[in-house]
Amino acid sequence: MLDKKTQSLSAAPADIARATAILQAGGLVAFPTETVYGLGGDAGNDHAVAAIYAAKGRPSFNPLIAHLPSVQAARRYVAWSDQAEALAAAFWPGPLTLVLPLLEGHGISPLVTAGLDTLAVRVPAHPAARALLSAFDGPVAAPSANPSGRISPTTAAHVSVGLGGRIEAILDDGACTVGLESTILGLFDQPTLLRPGGISAEEIAEVLGVAPLTRDGAEAITAPGQLRSHYAPTSSVRLNASDRRGEEILLGFDDIDCDLNLSQSGDLVEAAARLFAALHELDQTGRPIAVAAIPQEGLGAAINDRLRRAAAPRET
Repeated sequence: MLDKKTQSLSAAPADIARATAILQAGGLVAFPTETVYGLGGDAGNDHAVAAIYAAKGRPSFNPLIAHLPSVQAARRYVAWSDQAEALAAAFWPGPLTLVLPLLEGHGISPLVTAGLDTLAVRVPAHPAARALLSAFDGPVAAPSANPSGRISPTTAAHVSVGLGGRIEAILDDGACTVGLESTILGLFDQPTLLRPGGISAEEIAEVLGVAPLTRDGAEAITAPGQLRSHYAPTSSVRLNASDRRGEEILLGFDDIDCDLNLSQSGDLVEAAARLFAALHELDQTGRPIAVAAIPQEGLGAAINDRLRRAAAPRET
C-alpha cells in the first residue's frame, strides 16, 4: 500500500543524521552504494526487516546482506577467518560480500538470514553509505532498493519509481559507479562463488592463492541474489542477439548497430556501470528487449549472470 510520504534526502550531514534517526526508529532508508542503491533497515529489528520484505514484495526465504562500516564491526557478528582477513584487506571497502558462520549472541534478526546459520556481510565503499553506517553504528540489512525481481536501481530516481510511497526516505547522492551488485563469496569448507559481481572470481582466487573458484550449483538458496528470475524488466528479454526481431529494441555492446549501447568501445567496466540504467531506459519503451552477446570474462561473467536472470521465466 502506498501510504508513506517518502522523504528526499541528500548526503549532507544534517540529512545523514535524519536518515540515521529513521533507521533507529525502525524505518527504511534507500541509500547509494558503489554497486546499486540499497534499501536499508536495522538488521537487529524484526519489524524493520519484515518491512523490507513487505516494501519489496521479496520472498522471505531469500536472505539479506548486512552492511557494516568496518571490518571491526563485521567481526562482531560472524566467525572471522584468515581467508576473510585477506579478502577484506584486498577488497574492503568495496563490492565483495562474504558469507560466514554467525557468532553466538549476534543479535541479528532471523529474518535477515532466512533461518540460516550464516550471515552475508559487506563493507561498502560509497562515501554516503559509509557516513550513514558509521552514524548508525550497527548492521543495516539492505537488499537492492527495487520491487523484488525487477531491475536494480542505480539512481535515486529509479528507487522513487519503484518504492516511492512504500518507504520513509531516499538518500540521493547521484548515480552508482560500479552498477552491478557485489560478488558474494561463501567461506565454507572451500571458497565458493555464490554470485558473480563487482569483483571478479579471478581477482579473488589470486588473493587467496587458490585454483579458479567453483560456482555453487545447489538448488537451495544459500545467499542473497540466487533466485533464477531476478533483475527483470517488465518486457521480455532475448540474449546473444545479433539483430532485432519484430518489435524488439536492441541493447548493444562493442561497435554494432543498436538502439542503445552498453559500451561502444567494448569496455566491460563501462558496460557493467551502465547495465541497469540501460535496462530501465529500454523497459520504458514497452518493447521486447534483445541484448547483444557479452564476453564471458572478468566483469562479463557478472553482466551475463544478471542478463540470464533478467531473461529467465518469471518466478511466482
